[in-house]
Amino acid sequence: MIGFPHLLAPDFLHTLGLSLLHFLWQGAALAALSAAALAVLRNASTRYVVAVITLVVMIAAPIVTFLAIRPSESLSAPITQVVIPAVSPVVKAAPQPAAATSDTSPLPAGVLNWLVGVWFAGVILFSLRTAGGFFLITRLRQRDVNPLGTGVLGICREMQVRLGITGTIRYCQSLHLDAPAVLGWFRPVVLLPVTALTGLTEVQLRAVIAHELAHIRRLDAFFNLLQVAAETVLFYHPAVWWLSKRIRAERENCCDDVALVVCADPSEYARALAQMEEWRTAPHLAMAANRGPLASRVARLLGLPEKGSSLRNAGIVFGALCLAIALTAGNAFFGLVRSASAHSLSSWQDVAPEDQTTGGVIVIRAPRPDPRPAASRPSPSPAPNSNSGDPQAAKPQSFVDGMKAEGFDNLSADELISLKVQGVTPEYIHEIRAEGLQPSVDELVGLKVQGITPEYIRKMRAMNLNADLDQLIGMKVQGITPEYIDSMRKLGFQPDTDQLIGMKVQGITPEYVEEMRKIGFQPDADQIIGMKVQGITPQYVRELNELNIHPDADAVIGMKVQGVDASFVQSIRATGLSPDDDSLIAFKVQGVTAEYIKALQAAGFKPDVDDVVSAKVMNITPQFIELARSHGFKNLDLDKLIELKHADVLE
Repeated sequence: MIGFPHLLAPDFLHTLGLSLLHFLWQGAALAALSAAALAVLRNASTRYVVAVITLVVMIAAPIVTFLAIRPSESLSAPITQVVIPAVSPVVKAAPQPAAATSDTSPLPAGVLNWLVGVWFAGVILFSLRTAGGFFLITRLRQRDVNPLGTGVLGICREMQVRLGITGTIRYCQSLHLDAPAVLGWFRPVVLLPVTALTGLTEVQLRAVIAHELAHIRRLDAFFNLLQVAAETVLFYHPAVWWLSKRIRAERENCCDDVALVVCADPSEYARALAQMEEWRTAPHLAMAANRGPLASRVARLLGLPEKGSSLRNAGIVFGALCLAIALTAGNAFFGLVRSASAHSLSSWQDVAPEDQTTGGVIVIRAPRPDPRPAASRPSPSPAPNSNSGDPQAAKPQSFVDGMKAEGFDNLSADELISLKVQGVTPEYIHEIRAEGLQPSVDELVGLKVQGITPEYIRKMRAMNLNADLDQLIGMKVQGITPEYIDSMRKLGFQPDTDQLIGMKVQGITPEYVEEMRKIGFQPDADQIIGMKVQGITPQYVRELNELNIHPDADAVIGMKVQGVDASFVQSIRATGLSPDDDSLIAFKVQGVTAEYIKALQAAGFKPDVDDVVSAKVMNITPQFIELARSHGFKNLDLDKLIELKHADVLE
């Protein structure tokens, strides 16, 4: 199998091998940046997006590198072998065929070919692993699946409506799974095992179903395919596996957040997760509710502390250290390549231009001697590190001695390297401590990486912000300046450090605040952050105001979250109903449309706003009304229809 790459062109193998080697430091650098970003971000959805984008960049990195370093046509054309003369001023060499390209790799071509062969073999093995996963999913979709009972099916459809999923989803009971899972991409199937149907309460079951439907709404199955592709092609890099694991963990956190909207009691949902963890049987390519680290998910659901501050700081420091090491390795690798290229180029510079194309023979001229007398030739410059000068001059203090003078006398080699690489000096430590901070080695590295200076700390203190180390790093990362803080305070805000970071992350400017106030809002710091997060613009609010809808800050956030806009309001009013702010949000949550209301009216009903919501929750459709009439029921109002639906006597 390893011999298969020998069937490919040597140029292609050479460039592919270098691209795969370059990804070793590129992947480490991308993982380091991602680790630092994930440590700072608090929102699970934002962390998920950052991790997925990083994975996409990882996939693209070898491709871009391959295109960047592939040999040009001039280099890949046949050339004549160069023979360097030993004594004679001019020597002509007999033409001989040479390699297709000049090897600028720091590794022999044979080693690169062997590495590419190993990579090919690994890709094939992991492809077989993926194919096995697809086969397992296909069997689970077809093997011993039974339709759900009417009651559970009603819960599933209710959850689907609440989450705004309009596509066709198949719900089945599985005898071979021990935890709920989603299978399929274009025609998804939600499999509910017997253990879940019998071992979970209705509240827990609703939350678990909502979790699975959240996977479908978020298109998680397609992003999971992207992860599988990255794991297959870049299997040799640990950073890819680490990032893929983080993506799966954050994906489950995002779906847990959706489930909590349905299950108002986090402890109930946490119990369901703990119970399903004991069952835990689901294929790798399936979206299952019991995926991810149980302890951290349960702690997150219950609001328990998870050593957040120390973990974030450790993530930033770890990311900075890995980034420095990766960039150093990449620079060293590029140095070897440049050195090899320069050596090859220097040999060409000795070729006489007039003889380069003489009959297919390259003529190399010997270096001409300097005709000047030896006495008149310039003397060589002394080496920059020569020991000229006063031999009694004071010896400068070493970096290790400087660290010991600042109290760091038991540093490991890794810690010393990390401090030195990031430019942490004894003087910097002394100045930071003068500001009343006592950072550890890791914290010093984090401060230096973000460019936090004693002057920046003093400026923040002058703004009456007694920020700790984590908050200082967060503010510096987001570019918070005294001018920005002053502009927010002049607008009447008194944000704390975390609110300031949130405002800057969301891009809240004085202009945005003033525009919101001109149209009647007086939001506090949290509300203005929420408005900006949801993309609420002055134009959006003005369109609602023109329809005589004047929501407050909380209401407008809820309306924007649910997708209530002017066109939706106009379509509902065209049916004769005039719902208020809360009812409009309820309509959108339950999936009530103008077409649904018109269908009820066409069936002979004149529902009010509350009736419409109740009917939609209970899945009262025009088809159900016709079914009731076909069984002889006449003159039914909506209350009676809802009772019939709840009793489940017609289906």
